[in-house]
Amino acid sequence: MTTLKIHNIESAPEGSKQLLENSQKAYGMIPGLHGVLAGAPKILEAYQKLHELFVDSSFNEEELTVVWQTINVEHACHYCVPAHTGIAKMMKVDDAISEALRNETPLENSKLEALRTMTLTIVKNRGSVTQEDLTAFYAAGYGEAQVLEIILGLSQKVISNYTNHIANTPVDASFKKFEWTKENVVS
Repeated sequence: MTTLKIHNIESAPEGSKQLLENSQKAYGMIPGLHGVLAGAPKILEAYQKLHELFVDSSFNEEELTVVWQTINVEHACHYCVPAHTGIAKMMKVDDAISEALRNETPLENSKLEALRTMTLTIVKNRGSVTQEDLTAFYAAGYGEAQVLEIILGLSQKVISNYTNHIANTPVDASFKKFEWTKENVVS
C-alpha cells in the first residue's frame, strides 16, 4: 500500500507541475518516484538536479550503474533496483554487471569492483573511510574527485531510496520485469 500520494501534473502543487512535465518529456511517462516527490516541489527539484549533476560527473555508464545500484541494493530499495536495472539496459551496460550488483557479488572488472567497494564502504560507514580504503581506490585508477562524486550519487540515492521506503512507491510498469527484493539475493 502506498503511504504517500503519487501526484500527476494536475494534482501536483504548482511548484511541481513544470518539473513533472519535464519528467514526462524526458521519460515518456512520470516515474512513480517523481510523482511522490512532487508533493514537495523543492525535493523533486533537488532530486532532478542531483541526477543531472551525477550523470554529468566523470563516471561512465558502467560506473554510474555501479554507484547507483550498490547504494540501491545496500538500502534495499524495492523501487530503485528494478528501475536502475532497466536504466542500465537502456544505457547498454552489460547484464553481468547488473546481475552481480543485484546479487551483491564481486564484479569481474577490478576497477569497477574497487568503485563498488568504495561506494559500499562510504554507505556502510556513513562517510568514514580509512587511508587504506582511499589508497586501494586510488590504486584502481580513481582519484579524489571520484570519492566526492560517489557522495554526489549517494545524495541523489538517499532522496529516492528513503522516499520509496516511506511511500512504498509501486514499481513502474516498464520496470516490473526487473522486480527485486533483498530476500531474493543470490549468495
